[in-house]
Amino acid sequence: MSWAESGRAWTSGRWSLDLRGDELADLTLDGISVLRSVRLVLRDRDWGTVDLAVTRHEVTSSASTLHVRGGGILGTVAVRAEGTRLEVVADVTAQNEVETNRLGLVVLHPPAVAGAELAVVHPDGTVEHTRFPGAISPHQPAFDIAGLAWEHRGLTVAMDVEGDVFEMEDQRNWTDASFKTYSRPLSLPFPYRLAAGTRVRQAVTVHVTGRAAPSPAADDEVVLRRAGVVPAIGVGAATAPDPAPRPAPVGSFVRVELDLSSPAWRAALARAAAAGLPLDVRFVRASAPELFAGVSALRDLPLRTVGAFAGEGPGKHVSDATTVAALRAALREAGLDVPAVGGARTHFTELNRGHDLLPDDLDGVGFAVTPLFHSRATAQLVESLGILPLIARQAVELSGGVPVHVGPVTLRPHVDAVATTPEPVPRSADLRDGYGPALLDATDPRQSAPELAAWTVASLAALTTPGVASVAFFEEWGARGIRSSDGEAFPVEAALTVLTGLAGHPVEVGRTADSRVWVMRVATPGGPVALAANLDEVPREVRVQAEQITIPAGGWLRAE
Repeated sequence: MSWAESGRAWTSGRWSLDLRGDELADLTLDGISVLRSVRLVLRDRDWGTVDLAVTRHEVTSSASTLHVRGGGILGTVAVRAEGTRLEVVADVTAQNEVETNRLGLVVLHPPAVAGAELAVVHPDGTVEHTRFPGAISPHQPAFDIAGLAWEHRGLTVAMDVEGDVFEMEDQRNWTDASFKTYSRPLSLPFPYRLAAGTRVRQAVTVHVTGRAAPSPAADDEVVLRRAGVVPAIGVGAATAPDPAPRPAPVGSFVRVELDLSSPAWRAALARAAAAGLPLDVRFVRASAPELFAGVSALRDLPLRTVGAFAGEGPGKHVSDATTVAALRAALREAGLDVPAVGGARTHFTELNRGHDLLPDDLDGVGFAVTPLFHSRATAQLVESLGILPLIARQAVELSGGVPVHVGPVTLRPHVDAVATTPEPVPRSADLRDGYGPALLDATDPRQSAPELAAWTVASLAALTTPGVASVAFFEEWGARGIRSSDGEAFPVEAALTVLTGLAGHPVEVGRTADSRVWVMRVATPGGPVALAANLDEVPREVRVQAEQITIPAGGWLRAE
């Protein structure tokens, strides 16, 4: 998969959308965004998205029909437009028995509707009046949905759904730029089985009335605002199989996650320590006896912070009071005076939902960032940048005043937070097979892309806010690293090297209205340093404090 992705525009009357594979994206009426996306989704038992191949595409002036196949299902997804009405119908049949957690249409609403009034029509005809959440909602903001109605930019949108009972979740928890209306309700058991021959038909119908407000004039002025200081920059420990290249430290610390149920955890610790940098250590599946052994192994190593996650039970991905108490006891036993931190091993979602499980005496709170959790499209990666500032601010609010440590930042999940199957561990005590993400489908081909360097600069700018103390990116080397397994530097390494040198200095941050161009202006002892990153597909010329800056498409630059 390359960074650039091609789509096909489809227009019928006043409606337009982009066909991106099996996704109907950016649905607009008269150029005004109505829906971010509609897509037929098939999830496996671990909530992975099963790829659906488009085997044929039929187009008329009023309809576009995708013939899809994959994961044991076969059928069509058709979109039809008439006036201000748009209908999407999915009609598929199981060709054999299919085990799934979800099969059905998923609707994404644009983040611009946050805070808007929302009417929820229930299957019994009753109407509940609420709002799209402003702050990121930890739990579903709407249940038992047969229809929705809201206003956006002068348009009144009514959406009816049929074929199942739907509900909504706030996908900004996972850095997605959307709210998601989906079926089947999560309260129902999963996975479930569809017998061969089972037909699934669902429909989403949208009616739009009203007159759209005039679009604001395009403005590429970037207004810089104080954002505290540049966070400390770290890099994740390599999890790829041996052999390892010669250490070439980047960043000011190495973040390593040690699964104490794995026979390879000591080897993983030794590899992380090889760079000679201070370590951010996070223990996983950390019951008291294992924690004492794990902490004891840290005695002679340079340490920055130490944290632990239970790894089992309902709060397995957060640092509950019992686990943190055991960690502190182990640190005392080992004679180590180091900050004990906690939070979520996984997405901001788990921190947002489980922060009440955290003890009050933590010395820091953290969470991971994984923009390609729900979708692997480049658009998903770019659009996450507009959501990261909200996540960072909300995490600081939840932290209660202690430092926030973000990481690891990875393209795909370094751990499957919602898997129903056990997390894999290495078979041996060495690293011949790697560990952790190396045993998952966690590698993305864009890791070596030049555009990832620009995304990394932009993502740090987006996460920089007072209270965020550090951000750890990717891995030291390997398929998920900043260098290859042979030690060859990927473009992102240069960006992280520059960012490391700016850490700790006062910074101002700004962005364009579309969140595709980001600028950082850092006050260093040697004078101001500006970094600019452009995630657009075309070069952008922006104004920053009366100065014009031209940034190449998918590129970044430094100016002094």
